[in-house]
Amino acid sequence: MKHLSGLDATFLHLETPEMPMHVGSLNVLDLPKGYKGDFYEDAKQFMASRIHLADVFTRKLALMPFDMTNPVWVEDDDIDLDYHVRHITLPKPGTNRQLQQYVARLHSTLIDRSRPMWEFFIIDGLKSGQVALYTKVHHAGIDGQAGVALGKAIFDLEATGRVVKPPRARPRSSGYQLGMAELATAALRNTAQQYVKLFKMAPAIARALGGLAKPDEKAAEKDAATAPKKFNLFAPRTSLNVSITNQRTFAGRTISLAETKHIAKHFGVSLNDVVMATVAGALRHYLADNNELPAKPLVAGVPVSLREAGDETANNQASMILVSLATDITDPVQRLKAINASSNASKSTMNRFKAMILDDFPTFAAPWLVSGIASMVGRSGLVNLLPPAANVAISNVAGAPFPMYFAGALVTSYYPVSIASHGTALNVTVQSYNGRMDYGLIACRRAVPDITEIGDYMLAEHKLLMDLTQTHPAGAGAAPAKAAAPEPAPVVKAAAKPAAKAVPKAVPKPAAKKAAAKKPAAAKTTAAKAPARKAPIKTAPGKAAPRKPAAPAAKRARVAAAA
Repeated sequence: MKHLSGLDATFLHLETPEMPMHVGSLNVLDLPKGYKGDFYEDAKQFMASRIHLADVFTRKLALMPFDMTNPVWVEDDDIDLDYHVRHITLPKPGTNRQLQQYVARLHSTLIDRSRPMWEFFIIDGLKSGQVALYTKVHHAGIDGQAGVALGKAIFDLEATGRVVKPPRARPRSSGYQLGMAELATAALRNTAQQYVKLFKMAPAIARALGGLAKPDEKAAEKDAATAPKKFNLFAPRTSLNVSITNQRTFAGRTISLAETKHIAKHFGVSLNDVVMATVAGALRHYLADNNELPAKPLVAGVPVSLREAGDETANNQASMILVSLATDITDPVQRLKAINASSNASKSTMNRFKAMILDDFPTFAAPWLVSGIASMVGRSGLVNLLPPAANVAISNVAGAPFPMYFAGALVTSYYPVSIASHGTALNVTVQSYNGRMDYGLIACRRAVPDITEIGDYMLAEHKLLMDLTQTHPAGAGAAPAKAAAPEPAPVVKAAAKPAAKAVPKAVPKPAAKKAAAKKPAAAKTTAAKAPARKAPIKTAPGKAAPRKPAAPAAKRARVAAAA
């Protein structure tokens, strides 16, 4: 048996029917040329030969007596692949929007805790002739970086695959679950070890607390013009910060990795800053559409990996920082600079008390206590009254810079599907893959019914930043300026030559014309011609603003979407 850490188990304890705590991905696959077989059966056989390569596929939970402490992982000797690998056929016409809506529906249901906590779905019926792979794994056993390691078990670098050594034969256990006495003894032993570990870390925690009391000399040396502004304790309240239901909506968008790197290099910021600026600009326009853009800047909760290089353990090793999205600044370049300053300040603070962050801690009585509190907070409506710590969750995961294959089919996209939570109804996660930046937007359907509009505004914001690299000198930005309403958003049109078959065409709705005839789908773009260089991706109330009319349609966008 293996004990869950305090952080891993927290994802179990916080889970409610309205707030499932699993993560996943949506991959669109190109079948081999001339393929005539049954891909679902081939995929199931493929997974049968690979599940021993990752612990997450073969372990299940064993609950402690009376839920007095965290459960443990135990090996499951009877894995039912017909349950874990399932088949779905979309109804006609089989559009990408239908695919994403179905994924949202699948993502809203809880995973069975009596089995290994993962599910794969093979989805066909797409009018493009492609198939899709939707995966979901409980967050208790995996984080973003561990998910990349998990991908190594099921993806290949060539269509022909690789030779996988079969697992060694092991004797089957005699019982379905461990005995109560054995579990209770293990729980007491683990709790004692956690207290010992906490005691040993006390000196390091004391040093970290002492360091926080000292001024940051490096920050003091920075130019006052680039230093981050005073950070508010709470984020402004918006329609995104409410108690959520179990209903989900999902949208995928694709942006060129080469273009994103070009923007980051030109303005002297990180790639993750460009990601946050893209989301910030989109949310600025989205909230202004309904005259609810707050005067204070929105705040993003950004996960930060604490994982050491080379560590591929299937568990959670992460913390979170708060970053201002500077949505009170009109100029996109100056907004990007402000996000960079806030991000650097938050990461600097994180580094100073990193030694205080524990991923394992004593959790006596936590299962029933934390679960009860989570259920009460979500259903009581208390979240709708308390000021939010963050308005949106934004996560960035570095993926494979090369093409991959699943059961002989080429993986053309890698859209993350993450977690919406009480108080943070929208989550935007991006994963780089083979020259792409695949954005996955997941939200509570009641709080964010028009998530495709946010995706379209993201494409427009990326194009705007890309265009500004032609008019602004490298590393320079415009003078700071604040405004209550956003600049007009350019309309993104579908490109003539799509980058991927799975990406649909659409035109985002202008901010000023709410009465437009139809709601836009997503837009496609061409991939950047500049070669992508391999670079690590770092990290992890005010009055509503009056709305400005939108400008006429802009030039064609060089961005890609998948809704």
